[in-house]
Amino acid sequence: MPVSVCIIVKNEELHIEECCRCLLPYGFEIVIVDTGSDDRTLELARKYTDRIYHFDWCDDFSAAKNYAMAKASHDWILSLDCDEYVEKIDQPALQKYMEQSPSFAGRILIRNRFTENGQTAFEQVRVSRFVNRSYYHFVGAVHEQLVPRPGYGGIAEKYVYPAPVTVLHVGYDSTEEEMLKKCRRNIALLESELQLQGADPYLYFQLGQSYRRLHDYEKALRYFDAGLAMDVDPAMDYVQTMVESYGYTLLDLKRRQDALNLLGIYDEFAKRADFVFLMGLIYMNNGLFDEAIAEFQKATTMEEFAVDGVNSYKADYNIGVIYECAGYPEEAQKAYLRCGDYGAAQARLQQLQQSP
Repeated sequence: MPVSVCIIVKNEELHIEECCRCLLPYGFEIVIVDTGSDDRTLELARKYTDRIYHFDWCDDFSAAKNYAMAKASHDWILSLDCDEYVEKIDQPALQKYMEQSPSFAGRILIRNRFTENGQTAFEQVRVSRFVNRSYYHFVGAVHEQLVPRPGYGGIAEKYVYPAPVTVLHVGYDSTEEEMLKKCRRNIALLESELQLQGADPYLYFQLGQSYRRLHDYEKALRYFDAGLAMDVDPAMDYVQTMVESYGYTLLDLKRRQDALNLLGIYDEFAKRADFVFLMGLIYMNNGLFDEAIAEFQKATTMEEFAVDGVNSYKADYNIGVIYECAGYPEEAQKAYLRCGDYGAAQARLQQLQQSP
């Protein structure tokens, strides 16, 4: 297939080989753009490609990624980061999209792996990463996005398609120190871009997310408030995530009653299990346990989700907690058993079984 995979790197010796090795079965061209590595990154990359270039870093991820696209032999571009490993590509299906929708953006499925309460967890999101470079380029110094080139319409839901590409992202599964360093770097770049561009809901969203990871919930809330106060499209994935992060931030700040105000936008955002699960938590934190159980049960019936478990074991676990606290151990055990090998549920089951 006439596809070039473009990857920008800097000191990625831990990831570069696995990233390239996962691409080998597909026969795609691999284009590496280095922004200043001083480890073994380039030595390892040369095992997989001779299309290696240097780019002088200028605090702008989009500039580096656009340079990488320009160096590709093919117009069709799959843009990856070094810590993203292709798990599956349905090549016949992808070829069909290329032929039928050449000017549309393909949104690949990225599975983010991270550690939560000592256990490996996943969340998933679709992001536009597969395009024909004749129509698209990157914008944004950090958390860059593919957008139409000048003169070619505007991105909307009807101009994208779910590309049959699944990628595992391991970048969040790092040490706390590394994550905090990355967040602070991103905040500096985002705030600089905000000063240049002016008010922008996507920049507010990313700043809010970064401050949440730093556990600075007051600043996170201010940025989410600023983003949601603007004219945003509820159909956009980042807007859905911003609303959910806003709700979690209110709970982190113990503003439980304020979080109930999300009921006012329930019909717009209760289209995936994550928001419904969040509403269950909000009811739970406000002592509205019947309503909470109803939301958690509803979440378990929904197929669309971002964070692993919100439509299965995490929802059932919270149902079990409510029943246990309310004095219904048998119902609690049933809920915990539905959680499979979820550690927190296993611990509660063991405790219940030891109780007289």
